[in-house]
Amino acid sequence: MSAKIPRNFRLLEELEKGEKGLGAEACSYGLTDGDDITMSEWNGTILGPPHSVHENRIYSLKLHCGPNYPDVPPVVQFLSKINLPCVSQVDGKVDPSKLACLAQWRRDYNMETVLLEIRREMATGSNRKLPQPPEGTTY
Repeated sequence: MSAKIPRNFRLLEELEKGEKGLGAEACSYGLTDGDDITMSEWNGTILGPPHSVHENRIYSLKLHCGPNYPDVPPVVQFLSKINLPCVSQVDGKVDPSKLACLAQWRRDYNMETVLLEIRREMATGSNRKLPQPPEGTTY
């Protein structure tokens, strides 16, 4: 059995990776407020996948890592309007039951896992052709 990394150490690792750009090129993330000692509120960005209606679009999201993260997934909400089956058209919140990595959350997943999974959803069969709200509109 491996040692359980405390929440703050885990979030510091994610912050360092996000700030140094060591993650996937199509996604980025960082603290909303650098003075947030609880490291709870994060911003995320997803570049729309190529060969889809999302191509050349930049989507902004917010992520909330509660006190039980990484044992429970972050709450994810789009700020940019998007039409995807897993996203509420009312407030932009991602429905955890409709996104595999949130529905089957594991402690070794992280914010990058979530952002990349959403990006993959954008590129899947029918989702890649869904009509989208005008670029630049927000919830």
